[in-house]
Amino acid sequence: MLVIDEQGEQLGTMPTLQAVQLAQERGLDLVEVAPAAQPPVCRLLDYGKFRYIQTKKEREGRKTQKVNLLREVRFRPRIGEHDMAAKRRIVKKLLDEGSKVKLTVMFRGREITHQDLGVELLRKTAEAFKDEAKLEKAPTMEGRRLSIVISPISQQRAKVEKEQDAKAVKEQEAVANA
Repeated sequence: MLVIDEQGEQLGTMPTLQAVQLAQERGLDLVEVAPAAQPPVCRLLDYGKFRYIQTKKEREGRKTQKVNLLREVRFRPRIGEHDMAAKRRIVKKLLDEGSKVKLTVMFRGREITHQDLGVELLRKTAEAFKDEAKLEKAPTMEGRRLSIVISPISQQRAKVEKEQDAKAVKEQEAVANA
């Protein structure tokens, strides 16, 4: 097997027994890092410290990882205008956090016969966020609930779109002035 010491220098190819003795003399562990290689590659290292560093790196990776949650906001078909405005503020906050939002209209009793009211409510809500979010899932019935899913447009994409809009406006002004 090919043996690499704790500084990363190759000690050469040696039998397993000799590599184990060398690791014991230095007070380290012999760890196989590439078993599929020809010959297999082993390192001399402190395995406890190695595992500690690996778990630390994994934790750091999870911290920077963006978790994309699906959050739900529920409506009733006969929701009041002020209540609707409050729900829209909640949806805006969730989209700004980067979460996908499931907008659900819950029907009770005979309200289910007027599904068109729910579709219209969802359409108006989705239109209110057309600049900040895109429709990911069309309206679907799930039992007595009608729902859509909207997801935030990435900040970078929104910025590019704004720049393109500004550029188009400047071109129109230039044409108008000419």
